[in-house]
Amino acid sequence: MKFRFTVIMLVITILLLSACGKKEIKNAVDWPIKDFSATNQDNKSFGLKDLKGKVWISDFIFTSCADVCPPMTQHVAKLQKMVKDNGLKNVEFVSFSVDPSVDSPEGLARYAKQFQADFTNWTFLTGYTQQFIENYAMTNYKAFVKKPDEGSQVIHQTYLYLIDQKGHIRKSYNGFNNVPYDEIIHDIKALQ
Repeated sequence: MKFRFTVIMLVITILLLSACGKKEIKNAVDWPIKDFSATNQDNKSFGLKDLKGKVWISDFIFTSCADVCPPMTQHVAKLQKMVKDNGLKNVEFVSFSVDPSVDSPEGLARYAKQFQADFTNWTFLTGYTQQFIENYAMTNYKAFVKKPDEGSQVIHQTYLYLIDQKGHIRKSYNGFNNVPYDEIIHDIKALQ
């Protein structure tokens, strides 16, 4: 009887201790992302299969953006450095162009270099139609993207999205100002 009680207490203790170390994502969502076919800054094919098994952060930008995209891209560059400084592995960054008829792979590469983007784990995407990215953003990210008939500025939301290893969006964050860097790093760690 005493042995049985000791075993039960040991199991309970192990379960409690393992639960204490587990990190949790507050206000998490679970939105699956559908596959996509795009071209990266190196003019190579890229899709969801290239991200399988990795945690990733994605956003929507375009190279001729006059206001929100440069600060957003700078914030992602800072996050990329923080991920490296924290020794986090299998974390990718993906920036979808919302102006694919203007943003060529070469143009995206030039834009990314302005922010010292490290292409080993940061991919900039184009090579799809305007209609595709508008529909894809709304359907998968619940994000508004619209290129007006007049002018060169594409209207889009300024969130950063955390996606898990299965290709499910788990959370979104303000990507333009007051970016919660520490919270994002915490949430990446929670998924690993």
